[in-house]
Amino acid sequence: MVVHWAPEELLATPRVGFVVSKAVGNSVTRHAVQRRLRHLAAQRLDGLAPGTLVVRALPPSALADSQTLGRDLDACLGRVLERSAA
Repeated sequence: MVVHWAPEELLATPRVGFVVSKAVGNSVTRHAVQRRLRHLAAQRLDGLAPGTLVVRALPPSALADSQTLGRDLDACLGRVLERSAA
């Protein structure tokens, strides 16, 4: 999973977008991954400053359970927010 962050002070709340390419799987698999990521990201919105967050799912996301996706999302968010603070 790859996460990109663009802080924007003009936004009132954070925005989240998802990129799930055909490399992840067929349409059913891609939509299932996107739904799980959307749910996981919604749980973490309170901890984010206003800005735009783009989550790109990599092919292993298709086989990962929600707990693994959540851990990966937390790790990616930690890295990207640490870099943006520096």
